[in-house]
Amino acid sequence: MKRNYILASMAIILLGLSSCKDSSQPQMARGPMPFPVQSVKKENITIYTEYAANIEGEQNIEIRPKVDGFIEKIYIDEGSQVKEGQILFKLSAKTLNQQVKAAEANVEVAKAQVVSAQVDVNKIKPLVEKNIISAVQLETSESNLNAAKAQLIAARADYMNAKENLDYTIIKSPVDGIVGSIPYRIGSLVGRTESQPLTTVSNISNVYAYFSLNEKQLLQFNRQLNGNSVKDMIKALPEVELILADGSIYNQKGKIETINGMVNPRTGSVSYRAIFSNPDNLLRSGISGKIKLPSNIDQAIILPQKSTFELQGKHFIYLLGNENKIESKEVFVSETLGNDFIIEEGLTEGQVFVAGGLIKLREGMQILPQTGSSTQPDNRAFSKK
Repeated sequence: MKRNYILASMAIILLGLSSCKDSSQPQMARGPMPFPVQSVKKENITIYTEYAANIEGEQNIEIRPKVDGFIEKIYIDEGSQVKEGQILFKLSAKTLNQQVKAAEANVEVAKAQVVSAQVDVNKIKPLVEKNIISAVQLETSESNLNAAKAQLIAARADYMNAKENLDYTIIKSPVDGIVGSIPYRIGSLVGRTESQPLTTVSNISNVYAYFSLNEKQLLQFNRQLNGNSVKDMIKALPEVELILADGSIYNQKGKIETINGMVNPRTGSVSYRAIFSNPDNLLRSGISGKIKLPSNIDQAIILPQKSTFELQGKHFIYLLGNENKIESKEVFVSETLGNDFIIEEGLTEGQVFVAGGLIKLREGMQILPQTGSSTQPDNRAFSKK
C-alpha cells in the first residue's frame, strides 16, 4: 500500500514538471514584445489661457436730477432701450414756473429802466453842450444808464438760469443705451443730494471686459510682446475670445485696449481691458465671463503624459536605443496642458520614445517597436485654465 502511494506521488511530480516545461517554450518563442513608439518632433503651438472677467458697458451713466422736485411722470421702464435725447422723467415744475415768470418780469423792469436812463442822457446832453447845465449832471445820467444796462444783463442772466432750471425738470437720456433699475416712483421727492440716481443708462453698443494677470503670468505674457512702446505692444496683441457664463463662446472677438501700468500692491495683479462689439445687445453691464487669451510657442516639444513616468518627483521617458533596447531619460516639464506636457529640456528632435505601455517595461529591455501612422499637425492649440 505504501509502495503504491510513493509511485503515485512521483507520477504527479513528473507530470507537473512536464507541464511547466511545455508552457515555458511558447513564452521563449515569442521574443520581444511590441510597443508603440514615436519620434520627437518640434511644432508651433498656441496656448489659450482663461482669466475671469467682469463686463461693463462702454458708458454707464447715472441719471441724476439737477433740481429738486417731485417725480411727476416716468416715461420708461427698467430694461428699456432708449435713444439719446429721449425723455425719461418729468419733475414737478410749479415753483420753477413762478421763478421763470418773476425773472421775466424783472427783465422787463430792467429794460424800462434802461430806456428811462437813456432818455435822461439824451435830454441832458444838448444842455451840457450849450453850457446851460453842468457836465457833472451828464456824467451822473450816463452812470445811471450804465447801471441800468448792467441790471438788465443781470436780469436776463437770472431769467436764463430760471428757464434752464425749468428745463431740467424734463430729464432726457444723454446716450443710446439700456435703462437700469429705477428705485423711485411717481410722487417721490428727489434732488441733487440723493445718494441713489434716478436710474442708470448703459451704452452697450460696445462692452469692456476687465481681467487681471498675476505677476508670474504678466512676466510670461510680456516676454511675448513685440514693439518699442506700450502702444505698439498693445497694437500687436492677438484678438481674444470671451467665454460666457453658459460655457459658450461669444460670436465676436475682442481686442485688448489698455494695460494698467501699475501692479496692485494688495492683489499683486495687473488689470487689462478688452473691448468687444455688442451689436445684438447680448452682453449687459454687470455680467461675468472668462477671457480666452492666446499665446504662441514656436518649436515646442509636446509629449503625452502617458508616455512618461514619475520617480521621486522627477519625470522620465523610455528612449529606444541600439538593438531596440530601451533606456530611461529624465525630462524637464515646463507646462502641463490637459493630457500633455511641454518639455523644456531633456529631448532633442528625432529621438524615438516609447509612447505607451510603460508599466510593462524595464530598463534595458528589448522591444519590438511599432510606429504609428498618425502625425500631429504643425500647429496645435491647447486650453489652460
